[in-house]
Amino acid sequence: MILAMDVSNSMSADDVTPSRLAVAQQAALSFVDAQPDSVDIGVVGFDQGALTTSQPSADRAAAKAAVQRLRTAGGTSLVSAILGSLSAITGTPVRIGEDGDLPDIGYWGSATIVLFSDGEDQGGTGGSDAVSAAATIAQNAGVHIEAVGVGTADGATVEIDGYQLHTALDPGQLTAIAQATGGHYRPAPDAEQLDNVASTIDLRLTVAKQDVPLAGGFIAVALVLLAVSALLTGVRTGRLV
Repeated sequence: MILAMDVSNSMSADDVTPSRLAVAQQAALSFVDAQPDSVDIGVVGFDQGALTTSQPSADRAAAKAAVQRLRTAGGTSLVSAILGSLSAITGTPVRIGEDGDLPDIGYWGSATIVLFSDGEDQGGTGGSDAVSAAATIAQNAGVHIEAVGVGTADGATVEIDGYQLHTALDPGQLTAIAQATGGHYRPAPDAEQLDNVASTIDLRLTVAKQDVPLAGGFIAVALVLLAVSALLTGVRTGRLV
């Protein structure tokens, strides 16, 4: 499981007290504590790019320390969030080809990305098409993305390099990313709801029994045995029966 944490400047907004990033960090820490020992956890911080701050492992202390070290800077690139998380899962860089070709990264059906973001995609390249392409790579690999919207629709104003910037929760692309990969989008308009996110996301695999028709397989085996028997008879007697 990868915790993908938005550390763009907009995450310093205080429409969620004390700030979007601070409450997202607290929710992520609660999420780490809620996972069973069988789940390896990694941490990816992203703004315009993405940096794996903790490789997936069973070391809970390392994951929590990585979350606590995160600081805000730059814009938001949801493409980087997805590709950086997939790179952490596979252990190799995952990129969209210059001609738009999507890489085959294999099947990682036991992996989940939990994406904490306000959804404002300011630093990405290629716009929504690139975000959709990145989500398709995850979908093809069987990786679910659980998206958590941090912030409020009313938003707040932050100061960046001496400029005032109004920022608000943008759930559109977060919802699309989650739905495309078979995950869910969860809004978290206040600290209490955000802190409860850990209890609403279930990463456990569900195994169900299902009857599978085997008649076709038995018929095929019978035909093969019949053919082999006829061949052996021909070899032994010089004629086919």
